[in-house]
Amino acid sequence: MEKSVLEGKKILAVDDEPDILKVLEEELKEAAPNCFFDKALNFEEAMEKMEKNIYDIVILDIMGVRGFDLLEYGIKRGFRVVMLTAHALNADALEKSYKMKAHGYLPKDKLGEIVPFLEDIMKHDFLTGWKRLLEKLETFFDKNIDPDWRKRIKFY
Repeated sequence: MEKSVLEGKKILAVDDEPDILKVLEEELKEAAPNCFFDKALNFEEAMEKMEKNIYDIVILDIMGVRGFDLLEYGIKRGFRVVMLTAHALNADALEKSYKMKAHGYLPKDKLGEIVPFLEDIMKHDFLTGWKRLLEKLETFFDKNIDPDWRKRIKFY
């Protein structure tokens, strides 16, 4: 098996649901046993960790932890930040994530794909990563969210 690009990387996951953090840790540690996995359950804990540490990737829940506020700070620190969401899965949140310079956006129901998703984030630049992500999400948005989402999201 090929070694994951996540091996040896420092990853912070922020979510107010401990079971989501547990699943993330299990998935990442299985693929990259030597990655450093850090976690936070709320905005304050996440801010403290992002102020004190440097991370290769930060995974943020949008709801419950003030994800967009954390995104703004993480981008200022130069972190690759990805948004993980269940309740805010819509074209507006997707567009806002892109405009605020998140490196990606993953629905929680796709959590089993977190490893290849993060590997893509590490391998591709910002625009290439978004193009690949939108190609993957295209069918989902067309059927489930908003058939006119492409018209509202100007970067596609």
